Amino acid sequence: MVILGLTQGLTEFIPISSSGHLVIVQQIFSGASDHTFLEFINIGTLLALVVYFWKRILAICRDVFVNKNIILARNIIITSVPAGIVGYFLADFIDSSSFFGSLVVVTITLAVVGIVMIVLEKLPKAPPITDGEKLSSWRALAIGIAQMLALIPGVSRSGSTIIAGRLAGLNPAAAAEYSFLASLPIMVGVTLKVFITSNDRTYFIEHLPMLLISNAVAFISGLIAVGFLMRYLSKHSLAAFGWYRLGLASILAIYLLVQ
Repeated sequence: MVILGLTQGLTEFIPISSSGHLVIVQQIFSGASDHTFLEFINIGTLLALVVYFWKRILAICRDVFVNKNIILARNIIITSVPAGIVGYFLADFIDSSSFFGSLVVVTITLAVVGIVMIVLEKLPKAPPITDGEKLSSWRALAIGIAQMLALIPGVSRSGSTIIAGRLAGLNPAAAAEYSFLASLPIMVGVTLKVFITSNDRTYFIEHLPMLLISNAVAFISGLIAVGFLMRYLSKHSLAAFGWYRLGLASILAIYLLVQ
């Protein structure tokens, strides 16, 4: 419980893939992946994000309802649409498919995205912009497509959207902030989804003590992680996380080969 909550909290925001790390932890300790449990411990990290960015969220709401400035809110919605649509229509497949609990998939995606992070600063980018409000609709959609790819375990939602944000012209810190704000609608959707079906509500009640502990740990570690990343990216690139991903992918590849 504590290990899964800590893993979720630390890796949901640091761009090393929470889904990938949770698959690894579950495979090592139980030999299987419980996708429903992984969806429920999103609650703790969602609350961490809301608490950390509450002033920014209020400012966006003020812009929309008082200042009638909907550009940033529009961009966030556009970015959320691709992953929302795919996640909604393919939810049953994602829950049931062994693909989304595969260590082989996690190993490959950790490595591929890690390489992109290492070479990212050398790649051509769109003209610089200061924040998510300056994104065009098309750039916001491109970041949304990157977020959609993060449904594959090992890709990382924050990693894919920060990479896309950098390519769209945002600096690392601004790309991270936009990434987190754009993940809020998806995280809210995932949280609401797991309470809609009677089976998921039954699961929640039956596992309530375990889920409360896991989400509390995810909330605390998530607050620490998002604060760390925002400070780190104000002065550094994603390269260090790319090297970590490559190292972990190498260890997993060796593990899979000797099994």
